[in-house]
Amino acid sequence: MTKIQSDNSPANKKAQSDPQQSLRVRAAWLYYVEGMTQSDVAQTLNVSRIMVTRLLSEARTRGEVTIKVNSRIAPQVKLQRDLEIVFGLKQAIVCNLSDKSIDPTRAIAAAAGQYVSGLMINNMTVGVGWGRTLQTMLPFIEGQILKGVRVISLLGGIAQARRFNPAEFAWQFAEIFKAEGYLIPAPAIVDSSQTRHALLEHCGLDHIFQMAEDCNLALLSCGGIDTLTTSYRVGYVSEAERQSMIKAGVVGDILYNFVDRNGNIVDHPVNKRSISMPLDRLSRVQNRVLMSGGREKIDIIRAAMTSLKPHTLITDEATAASLLALQNKTDS
Repeated sequence: MTKIQSDNSPANKKAQSDPQQSLRVRAAWLYYVEGMTQSDVAQTLNVSRIMVTRLLSEARTRGEVTIKVNSRIAPQVKLQRDLEIVFGLKQAIVCNLSDKSIDPTRAIAAAAGQYVSGLMINNMTVGVGWGRTLQTMLPFIEGQILKGVRVISLLGGIAQARRFNPAEFAWQFAEIFKAEGYLIPAPAIVDSSQTRHALLEHCGLDHIFQMAEDCNLALLSCGGIDTLTTSYRVGYVSEAERQSMIKAGVVGDILYNFVDRNGNIVDHPVNKRSISMPLDRLSRVQNRVLMSGGREKIDIIRAAMTSLKPHTLITDEATAASLLALQNKTDS
Protein backbone atom coordinates (compact mmCIF):
# COMPACT_ATOMS: atom_id res chain seq x y z
CA MET A 1 0.00 0.00 0.00
CA THR A 2 1.33 3.44 -0.89
CA LYS A 3 1.42 5.74 2.12
CA ILE A 4 2.09 9.48 2.28
CA GLN A 5 3.67 10.47 5.58
CA SER A 6 1.60 12.01 8.38
CA ASP A 7 1.88 15.57 9.71
CA ASN A 8 3.80 14.61 12.86
CA SER A 9 6.81 13.13 11.14
CA PRO A 10 10.06 15.15 11.11
CA ALA A 11 10.29 14.62 7.36
CA ASN A 12 6.88 16.14 6.76
CA LYS A 13 7.54 19.11 9.05
CA LYS A 14 10.67 19.86 7.09
CA ALA A 15 8.75 19.51 3.81
CA GLN A 16 6.20 22.12 4.84
CA SER A 17 8.71 24.86 4.00
CA ASP A 18 9.66 23.20 0.71
CA PRO A 19 8.03 24.99 -2.30
CA GLN A 20 8.29 21.78 -4.39
CA GLN A 21 6.32 19.71 -1.90
CA SER A 22 3.04 20.26 -3.72
CA LEU A 23 4.53 19.15 -7.04
CA ARG A 24 6.06 16.03 -5.48
CA VAL A 25 2.81 15.07 -3.77
CA ARG A 26 0.82 15.66 -6.97
CA ALA A 27 3.24 13.43 -8.87
CA ALA A 28 3.01 10.75 -6.15
CA TRP A 29 -0.78 10.94 -6.10
CA LEU A 30 -1.11 10.56 -9.87
CA TYR A 31 1.42 7.73 -10.05
CA TYR A 32 0.62 5.70 -6.95
CA VAL A 33 -3.06 6.45 -6.30
CA GLU A 34 -4.49 7.08 -9.78
CA GLY A 35 -2.18 4.55 -11.40
CA MET A 36 -0.90 6.80 -14.18
CA THR A 37 2.30 5.94 -16.01
CA GLN A 38 5.25 8.25 -15.48
CA SER A 39 4.76 9.55 -19.02
CA ASP A 40 1.13 10.38 -18.27
CA VAL A 41 2.15 12.10 -15.03
CA ALA A 42 4.74 14.15 -16.93
CA GLN A 43 2.13 15.24 -19.46
CA THR A 44 -0.42 16.12 -16.77
CA LEU A 45 2.06 18.20 -14.74
CA ASN A 46 3.72 19.66 -17.86
CA VAL A 47 7.18 18.49 -16.83
CA SER A 48 9.68 16.02 -18.31
CA ARG A 49 9.54 12.31 -17.58
CA ILE A 50 13.00 12.60 -15.98
CA MET A 51 11.57 15.24 -13.63
CA VAL A 52 8.75 12.88 -12.65
CA THR A 53 11.25 10.15 -11.82
CA ARG A 54 13.21 12.58 -9.67
CA LEU A 55 10.06 13.86 -7.92
CA LEU A 56 8.93 10.34 -7.05
CA SER A 57 12.38 9.43 -5.80
CA GLU A 58 12.61 12.55 -3.63
CA ALA A 59 9.12 11.94 -2.25
CA ARG A 60 10.19 8.50 -1.10
CA THR A 61 13.54 9.76 0.26
CA ARG A 62 11.85 12.51 2.26
CA GLY A 63 9.37 10.06 3.74
CA GLU A 64 6.38 11.64 1.99
CA VAL A 65 5.75 8.30 0.30
CA THR A 66 6.13 5.15 2.37
CA ILE A 67 3.89 3.77 -0.12
CA LYS A 68 0.66 5.58 0.94
CA VAL A 69 0.44 9.29 0.12
CA ASN A 70 -0.24 10.69 3.54
CA SER A 71 0.73 14.38 3.36
CA ARG A 72 -1.25 17.12 5.05
CA ILE A 73 -2.00 18.48 1.58
CA ALA A 74 -3.33 15.19 0.17
CA PRO A 75 -6.97 16.38 0.56
CA GLN A 76 -6.04 19.47 -1.47
CA VAL A 77 -4.53 17.28 -4.16
CA LYS A 78 -7.78 15.32 -4.40
CA LEU A 79 -9.78 18.55 -4.72
CA GLN A 80 -7.40 19.75 -7.40
CA ARG A 81 -7.63 16.52 -9.38
CA ASP A 82 -11.43 16.43 -9.07
CA LEU A 83 -11.65 20.01 -10.38
CA GLU A 84 -9.30 19.18 -13.26
CA ILE A 85 -11.31 16.12 -14.25
CA VAL A 86 -14.82 17.57 -13.78
CA PHE A 87 -14.15 20.92 -15.46
CA GLY A 88 -11.51 19.90 -17.99
CA LEU A 89 -8.78 22.09 -16.47
CA LYS A 90 -5.11 21.66 -17.24
CA GLN A 91 -4.38 22.62 -13.65
CA ALA A 92 -6.26 23.52 -10.50
CA ILE A 93 -4.55 25.17 -7.53
CA VAL A 94 -6.44 24.96 -4.24
CA CYS A 95 -5.19 26.91 -1.24
CA ASN A 96 -5.75 26.17 2.44
CA LEU A 97 -7.96 28.26 4.72
CA SER A 98 -7.44 28.37 8.47
CA ASP A 99 -11.16 29.08 8.82
CA LYS A 100 -13.59 28.28 6.02
CA SER A 101 -15.81 31.21 7.03
CA ILE A 102 -13.15 33.87 6.29
CA ASP A 103 -12.71 35.83 3.08
CA PRO A 104 -10.39 33.68 0.91
CA THR A 105 -9.16 36.57 -1.26
CA ARG A 106 -5.73 36.95 0.34
CA ALA A 107 -5.02 33.22 0.39
CA ILE A 108 -5.99 32.90 -3.29
CA ALA A 109 -3.94 35.98 -4.17
CA ALA A 110 -0.86 34.56 -2.42
CA ALA A 111 -1.12 31.29 -4.35
CA ALA A 112 -1.76 33.19 -7.58
CA GLY A 113 1.25 35.45 -7.06
CA GLN A 114 3.58 32.48 -6.67
CA TYR A 115 2.06 30.76 -9.71
CA VAL A 116 2.22 33.82 -11.96
CA SER A 117 5.83 34.52 -10.93
CA GLY A 118 6.78 31.13 -12.33
CA LEU A 119 5.04 31.75 -15.65
CA MET A 120 6.68 35.02 -16.60
CA ILE A 121 9.42 34.86 -19.26
CA ASN A 122 10.93 37.17 -21.86
CA ASN A 123 8.92 38.26 -24.91
CA MET A 124 5.49 37.27 -23.65
CA THR A 125 2.26 39.23 -23.87
CA VAL A 126 -0.05 39.21 -20.86
CA GLY A 127 -3.67 40.35 -20.81
CA VAL A 128 -5.01 41.41 -17.43
CA GLY A 129 -8.45 41.92 -15.96
CA TRP A 130 -9.08 43.59 -12.65
CA GLY A 131 -10.64 43.16 -9.22
CA ARG A 132 -9.73 42.71 -5.58
CA THR A 133 -8.11 39.30 -6.02
CA LEU A 134 -5.81 40.52 -8.79
CA GLN A 135 -4.94 43.69 -6.90
CA THR A 136 -4.18 41.73 -3.73
CA MET A 137 -1.93 39.42 -5.76
CA LEU A 138 0.60 42.15 -6.61
CA PRO A 139 2.72 42.01 -3.42
CA PHE A 140 3.05 38.24 -3.78
CA ILE A 141 4.57 38.39 -7.28
CA GLU A 142 8.33 38.02 -7.50
CA GLY A 143 9.54 40.98 -9.54
CA GLN A 144 12.15 40.60 -12.26
CA ILE A 145 13.36 42.56 -15.24
CA LEU A 146 12.27 40.84 -18.43
CA LYS A 147 12.78 41.75 -22.07
CA GLY A 148 10.03 42.25 -24.61
CA VAL A 149 7.10 41.77 -22.22
CA ARG A 150 3.82 43.54 -23.00
CA VAL A 151 0.90 43.94 -20.61
CA ILE A 152 -2.53 44.71 -22.06
CA SER A 153 -5.55 45.79 -20.04
CA LEU A 154 -8.57 43.82 -21.20
CA LEU A 155 -11.20 46.41 -20.31
CA GLY A 156 -11.76 50.12 -19.94
CA GLY A 157 -11.10 52.14 -16.83
CA ILE A 158 -13.03 53.07 -13.70
CA ALA A 159 -12.33 56.76 -13.16
CA GLN A 160 -13.75 57.07 -9.65
CA ALA A 161 -12.29 53.90 -8.13
CA ARG A 162 -9.04 54.54 -6.30
CA ARG A 163 -8.19 51.09 -4.96
CA PHE A 164 -9.36 48.75 -7.70
CA ASN A 165 -8.92 50.23 -11.14
CA PRO A 166 -8.21 48.23 -14.32
CA ALA A 167 -5.75 50.81 -15.64
CA GLU A 168 -3.94 51.16 -12.31
CA PHE A 169 -3.63 47.41 -11.91
CA ALA A 170 -2.30 46.95 -15.46
CA TRP A 171 0.38 49.60 -14.91
CA GLN A 172 1.40 48.20 -11.53
CA PHE A 173 1.66 44.69 -12.95
CA ALA A 174 3.70 45.94 -15.91
CA GLU A 175 6.06 47.84 -13.59
CA ILE A 176 6.93 44.64 -11.69
CA PHE A 177 8.50 43.26 -14.88
CA LYS A 178 9.55 46.60 -16.46
CA ALA A 179 7.14 45.79 -19.28
CA GLU A 180 5.32 47.94 -21.82
CA GLY A 181 1.73 48.68 -20.86
CA TYR A 182 -1.27 49.10 -23.15
CA LEU A 183 -4.47 50.57 -21.73
CA ILE A 184 -8.01 51.06 -23.00
CA PRO A 185 -8.49 54.87 -22.97
CA ALA A 186 -12.23 54.70 -22.33
CA PRO A 187 -14.64 53.92 -19.48
CA ALA A 188 -15.41 50.26 -18.80
CA ILE A 189 -19.08 50.97 -19.47
CA VAL A 190 -20.21 53.84 -21.71
CA ASP A 191 -23.57 55.59 -22.01
CA SER A 192 -24.91 53.79 -25.08
CA SER A 193 -24.27 51.03 -27.60
CA GLN A 194 -23.72 53.71 -30.24
CA THR A 195 -20.88 55.22 -28.21
CA ARG A 196 -19.38 51.78 -27.74
CA HIS A 197 -19.49 51.13 -31.49
CA ALA A 198 -17.90 54.48 -32.27
CA LEU A 199 -15.06 53.95 -29.79
CA LEU A 200 -14.30 50.45 -31.01
CA GLU A 201 -14.64 51.00 -34.72
CA HIS A 202 -13.64 54.61 -35.26
CA CYS A 203 -11.29 55.44 -32.38
CA GLY A 204 -8.94 52.49 -32.67
CA LEU A 205 -9.82 50.72 -29.44
CA ASP A 206 -10.60 47.47 -31.21
CA HIS A 207 -6.95 47.34 -32.27
CA ILE A 208 -5.96 46.79 -28.64
CA PHE A 209 -8.39 43.88 -28.37
CA GLN A 210 -6.90 42.46 -31.56
CA MET A 211 -3.48 42.61 -29.89
CA ALA A 212 -4.95 40.90 -26.84
CA GLU A 213 -6.09 37.90 -28.89
CA ASP A 214 -2.41 37.04 -29.36
CA CYS A 215 -1.67 37.07 -25.63
CA ASN A 216 0.31 34.17 -24.22
CA LEU A 217 -1.46 34.56 -20.89
CA ALA A 218 -4.65 36.14 -19.54
CA LEU A 219 -5.04 36.79 -15.80
CA LEU A 220 -8.70 37.03 -14.88
CA SER A 221 -11.15 37.15 -12.03
CA CYS A 222 -14.93 37.27 -11.88
CA GLY A 223 -17.57 39.00 -9.79
CA GLY A 224 -20.94 37.96 -8.43
CA ILE A 225 -24.09 39.99 -8.97
CA ASP A 226 -25.70 39.61 -5.54
CA THR A 227 -23.27 41.71 -3.54
CA LEU A 228 -22.42 45.33 -4.19
CA THR A 229 -18.97 45.38 -5.79
CA THR A 230 -16.70 48.26 -6.65
CA SER A 231 -18.11 48.57 -10.16
CA TYR A 232 -21.62 49.15 -8.81
CA ARG A 233 -20.55 51.57 -6.09
CA VAL A 234 -18.87 53.92 -8.52
CA GLY A 235 -22.04 54.31 -10.54
CA TYR A 236 -21.37 52.65 -13.88
CA VAL A 237 -24.14 50.19 -13.12
CA SER A 238 -27.05 51.59 -11.16
CA GLU A 239 -28.91 49.61 -8.52
CA ALA A 240 -31.96 49.58 -10.81
CA GLU A 241 -29.86 48.08 -13.61
CA ARG A 242 -28.36 45.55 -11.21
CA GLN A 243 -31.83 44.41 -10.15
CA SER A 244 -32.87 44.31 -13.80
CA MET A 245 -29.92 42.06 -14.63
CA ILE A 246 -30.75 39.72 -11.75
CA LYS A 247 -34.28 39.38 -13.13
CA ALA A 248 -32.81 38.65 -16.55
CA GLY A 249 -30.79 35.78 -15.09
CA VAL A 250 -27.35 37.36 -14.63
CA VAL A 251 -25.22 35.69 -11.94
CA GLY A 252 -22.12 37.85 -12.40
CA ASP A 253 -19.53 39.10 -14.83
CA ILE A 254 -16.19 38.25 -16.38
CA LEU A 255 -14.55 41.48 -17.61
CA TYR A 256 -17.97 43.17 -17.65
CA ASN A 257 -19.38 40.39 -19.79
CA PHE A 258 -22.53 39.63 -17.78
CA VAL A 259 -23.54 35.98 -17.99
CA ASP A 260 -26.20 33.59 -16.70
CA ARG A 261 -25.53 30.47 -14.63
CA ASN A 262 -24.82 28.49 -17.80
CA GLY A 263 -22.15 30.96 -18.93
CA ASN A 264 -24.26 32.52 -21.70
CA ILE A 265 -24.10 36.25 -22.37
CA VAL A 266 -27.42 37.69 -21.19
CA ASP A 267 -29.38 39.87 -23.60
CA HIS A 268 -29.33 43.04 -21.49
CA PRO A 269 -28.53 46.69 -22.42
CA VAL A 270 -25.52 46.81 -20.07
CA ASN A 271 -23.78 44.13 -22.11
CA LYS A 272 -24.10 46.37 -25.17
CA ARG A 273 -22.37 49.26 -23.41
CA SER A 274 -19.24 47.57 -22.05
CA ILE A 275 -15.77 48.29 -23.37
CA SER A 276 -14.04 45.01 -22.66
CA MET A 277 -12.63 41.91 -24.32
CA PRO A 278 -15.55 39.76 -25.53
CA LEU A 279 -15.50 36.21 -24.22
CA ASP A 280 -15.43 34.63 -27.68
CA ARG A 281 -12.27 36.58 -28.51
CA LEU A 282 -10.77 35.88 -25.10
CA SER A 283 -11.05 32.16 -25.89
CA ARG A 284 -8.20 32.60 -28.41
CA VAL A 285 -5.67 33.41 -25.69
CA GLN A 286 -3.19 30.55 -25.23
CA ASN A 287 -3.37 30.28 -21.43
CA ARG A 288 -6.33 31.61 -19.45
CA VAL A 289 -5.95 31.72 -15.67
CA LEU A 290 -9.00 32.36 -13.48
CA MET A 291 -8.43 33.28 -9.84
CA SER A 292 -11.47 33.73 -7.63
CA GLY A 293 -13.29 32.35 -4.61
CA GLY A 294 -15.90 32.95 -1.95
CA ARG A 295 -19.45 31.81 -1.25
CA GLU A 296 -20.99 34.67 -3.23
CA LYS A 297 -19.01 33.69 -6.34
CA ILE A 298 -19.88 30.00 -6.68
CA ASP A 299 -22.44 30.51 -9.46
CA ILE A 300 -20.27 32.91 -11.50
CA ILE A 301 -17.15 30.74 -11.17
CA ARG A 302 -19.11 27.71 -12.35
CA ALA A 303 -20.52 29.78 -15.23
CA ALA A 304 -16.98 30.87 -16.12
CA MET A 305 -15.96 27.22 -16.40
CA THR A 306 -18.34 27.02 -19.36
CA SER A 307 -17.99 30.43 -21.00
CA LEU A 308 -14.32 31.20 -20.33
CA LYS A 309 -13.01 27.62 -20.28
CA PRO A 310 -9.93 28.55 -18.26
CA HIS A 311 -6.83 26.40 -18.45
CA THR A 312 -6.01 27.05 -14.77
CA LEU A 313 -8.25 27.77 -11.79
CA ILE A 314 -6.82 29.17 -8.55
CA THR A 315 -9.28 29.06 -5.67
CA ASP A 316 -9.68 28.02 -2.04
CA GLU A 317 -10.69 24.67 -0.59
CA ALA A 318 -14.19 25.75 0.50
CA THR A 319 -15.00 27.17 -2.93
CA ALA A 320 -13.55 24.09 -4.64
CA ALA A 321 -15.73 21.75 -2.58
CA SER A 322 -18.82 23.87 -3.27
CA LEU A 323 -18.15 23.95 -7.01
CA LEU A 324 -17.81 20.17 -7.14
CA ALA A 325 -20.93 19.65 -5.05
CA LEU A 326 -22.96 21.98 -7.26
CA GLN A 327 -21.67 20.32 -10.43
CA ASN A 328 -22.45 16.85 -9.08
CA LYS A 329 -25.96 17.98 -8.13
CA THR A 330 -26.49 19.41 -11.62
CA ASP A 331 -25.23 16.28 -13.33
CA SER A 332 -27.34 13.90 -11.21
